[in-house]
Amino acid sequence: MSARVGAAPAVRAVARSEVAVVTFLAFVSVLMAFGIDAALPAFDELRRDFGLDALGLSPAITGTPYFVGMAIGQLIFGVLADRFGRRPIMMAGLSVYALGALGAASADGLEVLLAGRFVWGIGAAAPAVLRMAIARDLYSGERMARVVSLVTAVFLIGPILVPFIGESILLTGSWRAVFAVAIALAVVALVWAFAFGETLAPELRQPLRLRPISRAFAAVMTTRVTLWTIIAQAFFSAAFFIWLGSAQPVIDRIYGRGAQFTLLFGLSGLGMAIALLVNNRLIARFGVRPMAIRAAWVFVVAGLAGLVVALAWGGVPPLWAWFAWAVVANAMTMIMTPMCAALALGPMADQAGMAGAVLGLGQLGAGSLLAALVDARIGETVTPMLVGATGFGIAGLGALMWSGRGDPTPSHA
Repeated sequence: MSARVGAAPAVRAVARSEVAVVTFLAFVSVLMAFGIDAALPAFDELRRDFGLDALGLSPAITGTPYFVGMAIGQLIFGVLADRFGRRPIMMAGLSVYALGALGAASADGLEVLLAGRFVWGIGAAAPAVLRMAIARDLYSGERMARVVSLVTAVFLIGPILVPFIGESILLTGSWRAVFAVAIALAVVALVWAFAFGETLAPELRQPLRLRPISRAFAAVMTTRVTLWTIIAQAFFSAAFFIWLGSAQPVIDRIYGRGAQFTLLFGLSGLGMAIALLVNNRLIARFGVRPMAIRAAWVFVVAGLAGLVVALAWGGVPPLWAWFAWAVVANAMTMIMTPMCAALALGPMADQAGMAGAVLGLGQLGAGSLLAALVDARIGETVTPMLVGATGFGIAGLGALMWSGRGDPTPSHA
C-alpha cells in the first residue's frame, strides 16, 4: 500500500509504502522521546554533578524546559511548515535538536544545562508537530488514526528500550555520553528526512503573512471538534506528564525500589504499545470518536478506583496496585493521542501545520505546566498523583464529549 500526496506533479511523483511512512515517522518520534527517556536513568549522576541533591529536585527540573521548548517550537515550526513545506522545516528542527543536545552535553553549570534542554526541546518540536502534519498530508479519518496508532506503537519502543540504553551507556560513560547519542541520532534523522521527501503540495502552502496565519489560527479556534479535542488532549497529556515527572521519585523514595525503576518504566511502555496495537483494530470496527470516549471513561473509572485504594492504604497502596493503575492510565492516555489527532486535524486539511502546532502547544505546553502543579505536591504519598491525574481525566472526558461529532464547519466552538 502506498501513499501519494497532492495534485502537483512534483509531489505526486513521490510514492511511499505505508510501512515506509510508519517507519520514518516512528523513528523521528523516538528521537523526540529520546530527550526525555534517556535523561531519566542519567538523572542521579547529573544531580550529583550539579549539586542538586541538597535542593531535593526531581527529574522534572530537566524535563520541564524540554517540554516548554517543544510547546513553543511546535507553534513556530507548524506555521513555517505550512509555508515552506515539511521537509526543510523538519531538517531545520533536527539541526536545532542536535545543537541543543550538544549544548546540554557540554554544560558546566545548571543554567547552561537548562538552556540547552530548552533549545533541545525546541528542536524536538519539529518531529512532534510534523509527524502529525505529514500523516494528515498522506491520510485522513480512520486510516490516519490507524497509521498514527502504528507510529505511536513503534515509538513506544523508546520508553521500553531507551532507559536500558541510557543505563548501558552509563556503565562505561557519563550522562554526557547519553546526550551525545542524541546528537548522532539527529544526524541519522536529518539524512532520512532529506531522502523521505516533501509531502505538502505547493498549491496547499499558506503565505507567511499575518492575515493568512491569523485566519488559519482562527479556523482552528472556531472549529468546535478541533478546539475541544485539543483541550481534551491537553488534559490527558497533563495526566501522562505526571507519570513522566513523578514516576522515578515515587518508585525510589516512596516505595524504595529505585533499582527497579527502569524495568517498571519499560513494562509501562510495553503496556502502552500493546494497547495501541489492540486499539488500532478496534478503531476499524467501532470508529475513532466512540473509541476515544470509551478510552476516556476507562481512564476516569480506573483513576477513581485507584484513588479509593490509595486512600484505604493511607496514601501508599501496595506497589503492584499503584503500578496496575499507572499501566491502565498510561495505556488510555497513549491511545488517546492518535485518536485526538485524527479528530482535531480531520477538518483542517489546509491548515494541518497550524492545527498540529496548536494541538502540540496544548499537549506539551498546557499539559506540562498542569502536571508541574501536581508534581510539586507529591511528597510521601501517591494521593496527589492520583487526584491530579483523575481530575485531569474527568476534565478531558468532558471536553471530548462537548466536542460534538466532528462537524468541520468553523462556527460551533
